[in-house]
Amino acid sequence: MADDSGLGAKHALLNPYLNERQRRLVAAADARFLGHGGIATLARATGLSRTTLHKAVRELEGNEVPPERVRKVGGGRKSKAGQDPGLVNALERLVDPATRGDPMSPLRWSSKSTAKLAEQLCRQGYTISARTVADMLKNQDYSLQANRKTREGSSHPDRDAQFQHINEQTKAFQQRGAPVVSVDAKKKELVGDYKNGGREWQPKGSPEKVQVHDFPDKKKGKTTPYGVYDLTGNEGWVSVGTDHDTAEFAVQTIRCWWRQMGSKAYPEARELLIMADGGGSNGSRTRLWKVALQRLADETGMVVSVCHFPPGTSKWNKIEHRMFSYITKNWRGKPLESHEVIVNLIGNTTTKTGLRIQTALDSQIYPTGIEVPDEVMKGLNMEKSEFHGEWNYRILPRPN
Repeated sequence: MADDSGLGAKHALLNPYLNERQRRLVAAADARFLGHGGIATLARATGLSRTTLHKAVRELEGNEVPPERVRKVGGGRKSKAGQDPGLVNALERLVDPATRGDPMSPLRWSSKSTAKLAEQLCRQGYTISARTVADMLKNQDYSLQANRKTREGSSHPDRDAQFQHINEQTKAFQQRGAPVVSVDAKKKELVGDYKNGGREWQPKGSPEKVQVHDFPDKKKGKTTPYGVYDLTGNEGWVSVGTDHDTAEFAVQTIRCWWRQMGSKAYPEARELLIMADGGGSNGSRTRLWKVALQRLADETGMVVSVCHFPPGTSKWNKIEHRMFSYITKNWRGKPLESHEVIVNLIGNTTTKTGLRIQTALDSQIYPTGIEVPDEVMKGLNMEKSEFHGEWNYRILPRPN
């Protein structure tokens, strides 16, 4: 009789380098070599069942399994779903009770983690693990997904017409060689060693330590970056404000852009098109915004045209996805410890398409609550468009 221990040691040595099919075929070859009693001997030496070895011998003799496969089609242990078709329906009722007609699902008002799904299925009499639940969900074309901002609420009836108007104005200004800018305020940021979303490469086990809370530092406070993005030149300016986000701050940022960048890129310009959201410091109803723009027009001698986006459509403002999104990516995972850090991170933001940003700290005080009387509004040299004059208007320099 062959030495079982010797055969067992041989196969134990080879097994780490063989796949499932190769292991059984090597064992079957040894069994055939031993002749009578070989199947029983290899079963004891390798731990494979006699049934498996008999099938492996037939594979050697008849080549039942194609060379590129480990098992025959349909071979191996059946999946949980294959063993019990009702399991798939039970899982789908838990995952999506509304569409499956089960509004009283046990997980209707709780997180649907694979562990909780497995727990609930076990309560219904199934034997299943969280790992198997995950595999079944993937096989049923489910995946982990976050919610997506797509619902804009009720839209203005002239929403699309305003988009078309903005597009036409943009093309007309660019064809004349005049600057077209998109403006907006980025969200306020805490200044200090606070957690900032995203991840950065660090030595393993050594993340950068930050505050466990997000209470503003009384000395550093918050900062409001306000940006101006030049659509034609693919460059922009950001003022990092330390005070309130007001209309005067917004226009001062546009003024800085013009002095530092715009006047150099468009030395012959006599007009400027500004695209802005309908609300906030640059809102269509903000009187101080128009008063500040009038002062800008008087100083520069340019005709300042403004097109506001319709209500609820601020995400379509070009500056959001052509400049602000890249600033956010550039400082991801980095604590915004000081105003200097913020200025440097913004100023070093670049893209493969050549985006260039200049930035500066604006520490001026911009008081809130300034009221603009009717008399001042009447003194503006403003012309409203025939199409939604509240959204589209231009401010001309006043005669000296």
